[in-house]
Amino acid sequence: MSATSPAAPAPAAVQPVIVTPDLDRLQAFYSGLVGAEEFTRVPEEGPAFFVGLRIGGSELGIVVDQNVETGTPTRILISIVVQDVDALLDRVGQLGGTARGPANDMPWGQRVAHIQDPDGNAVNLTQPL
Repeated sequence: MSATSPAAPAPAAVQPVIVTPDLDRLQAFYSGLVGAEEFTRVPEEGPAFFVGLRIGGSELGIVVDQNVETGTPTRILISIVVQDVDALLDRVGQLGGTARGPANDMPWGQRVAHIQDPDGNAVNLTQPL
């Protein structure tokens, strides 16, 4: 930033939002896999358009759009820090997701499992070593 540029305002928060044709399926996946808890729903009554999930100290939004295609290549990766990557891998398939292989220890000090949620979105489960 140059000395003459005005300072950009600090963001309040960043919330990743997944667009899906099946909101209930993705909500069940993230709730069952990492204990995501619903904290907001729009509208509050009837079929939801948006659900906000809390995962630890973070938030993940899910928006329904019946016309969105799933399984297409994605450019966004959701990384979730968990206590035990290996313990969660068996649950991925049971919840409708796909494990892309076994967990591996990475040179930067994490154990990482590459998975896909039921819509095919890329998700990393990471565990500090």
